[in-house]
Amino acid sequence: MPIQQTTEYGQVHVSDEVIAILAGSAALECYGLVGMASRKQLKDGITELLGRENLSRGVEIRHEGDVLNIDLYIIVSYGTKISEVAHNVQNRVKYVMNDVVGLQVESVNIFVQGVRVAR
Repeated sequence: MPIQQTTEYGQVHVSDEVIAILAGSAALECYGLVGMASRKQLKDGITELLGRENLSRGVEIRHEGDVLNIDLYIIVSYGTKISEVAHNVQNRVKYVMNDVVGLQVESVNIFVQGVRVAR
């Protein structure tokens, strides 16, 4: 369900795919994040590290009325404090969505799918 905004110049339609790519790229700017993980890894138990071309596959966008919720499936770097990385990702994504893009985000949920040694 795309987001529609009306401005003085006309209407703006933002698809969920665009929101997912923006959230994924904002998350990847955070220290301690190796990459995004596939949302469907639970069925086969293998964590798949996604490259930059698949940013939206590690992000799930949920609309509940006018409220926007974002779920991020991430892989963190070995040796970093997982809670700090998750907190930084939440803050960064919420900042980018609210202040830069102009979309009001209710929550940013982080699901840590694995830990990898950063290369």
